[in-house]
Amino acid sequence: MSAAAVASAVGTSNRTPRMSGVKLVLSWIGISLLAFPLGGLVGWAIGGHVDSLGPALIGGAITGAGVGFVQWLFLRRDLGVGAMWIAATGVALAAGLGVGAPVVDYETTLGSLVVMGAISGVPVGVAQGLLLRDKFSLWAAWMVAMPFMWAIGWAVTTTGGIDVDNQFDVFGAYGAIAFGILSGLLLLAGSRAQDTA
Repeated sequence: MSAAAVASAVGTSNRTPRMSGVKLVLSWIGISLLAFPLGGLVGWAIGGHVDSLGPALIGGAITGAGVGFVQWLFLRRDLGVGAMWIAATGVALAAGLGVGAPVVDYETTLGSLVVMGAISGVPVGVAQGLLLRDKFSLWAAWMVAMPFMWAIGWAVTTTGGIDVDNQFDVFGAYGAIAFGILSGLLLLAGSRAQDTA
């Protein structure tokens, strides 16, 4: 895949991509591995256990902003995403966690966390997808995929033996790797789709 094809796929033909498609995916996995555990740790340290609506909203907002910030550091150059990505991800995760955690009664079973993750992923997907609308050819697929990817992130974290009983705001490193692989492949698919168009 040529550099021009990557640039065209993300709607930034006047930008010079820093990396090939494969490097983009691998980098996105690394970004996810950094963003989710660190953002989650800060949000959990400030907001506390997600055992009521207040901590869900506070922790969700801080965690979402942290995740959004690390993602933005990567996406601002390759996709031309603005700093609104940070605030949008924070507000979206606060809304998603504020709905998802009470729906499952703040439980930390595998099934509960998968449902909470899917609900949390809906506003995150919508907010981020809308910001990608003019920058990435599969922006609508991004919106649809996020609930599934967030659910998978929680499933992988829970089955990986992480102590989810601590009622974290977001899945941990195992889930971040799974999320990074899946969403990174979606980024690559967008590049390839544009390349064959």
